[in-house]
Amino acid sequence: MSKTIVITGASDGIGLAAARQLVRGGHQVVLVGRSPHKTRTAAKELGTEHYTADFAHLGDVRALAAKLATRHPRIDVLMNNAGAILGERTVTEDGFEASFQVNYLAHFLLTTLLIDPLLAGGASVVQTSSNAARLSSRVDLDDLDNSRRYSPVRAYGNAKMELILFTRELHRRYHSRGLSAVAFHPGGVASGFARTSRSPVGTLFRSPVPGLFFQSPDKAAGQMLWLATSEPGRNWASGGYYEKGSLRVVNTPSVAPDLLWDRSTELLGLAP
Repeated sequence: MSKTIVITGASDGIGLAAARQLVRGGHQVVLVGRSPHKTRTAAKELGTEHYTADFAHLGDVRALAAKLATRHPRIDVLMNNAGAILGERTVTEDGFEASFQVNYLAHFLLTTLLIDPLLAGGASVVQTSSNAARLSSRVDLDDLDNSRRYSPVRAYGNAKMELILFTRELHRRYHSRGLSAVAFHPGGVASGFARTSRSPVGTLFRSPVPGLFFQSPDKAAGQMLWLATSEPGRNWASGGYYEKGSLRVVNTPSVAPDLLWDRSTELLGLAP
């Protein structure tokens, strides 16, 4: 059965690779990207609907959610895939540390603003996380802006852990009403990801190493496609985190998912 699938970060990398395969499978795919040119080019190639939104500007995210909710009163899958490893600590015009906003808070905002279309579709929310959540995160509700001992990798890991906590809380709040949520690590991908980052990770991605040892975007998109098109509860566990197609136990920080949710709504001025 054809599904309405919204993909953020869909103008290149695994997002675009997944979109290509989903379109071939007969699904109605909606592309969301930061670059107007790249997103428009991808949409023209695939013959799909598209929107541009820069997650460093929450006004873009609010406008995107309003357009999507109007155009699609029922959404079957939301793939929160956009993200980046950044460089030096910067603060957005919205007042938040950029990595926290781009990699977590903007996804939280988009998802919560689309909750009615998602519930109408009995949707799956698929979050692109990372094993950086397990390896380099220290989530602190009193320092979500990463103002203490900032590093690009730690800020990225924190945001990816926050996505895992968000996934658990989405499941707790809405699974009884038909919504499912899952997070996953796509593995190392030979793509443009992180190449512009002024960090050791950016240096790695600008080297020949990814092309030699990392997966192609098409291969890395496989897990994302499986989660988007298979049945939660039968094929995968809602609220879980997956690596290489297997459910993984994540030693989460002392931050409770519901407290992160409450703090996020407070920061965004949303109703609790």
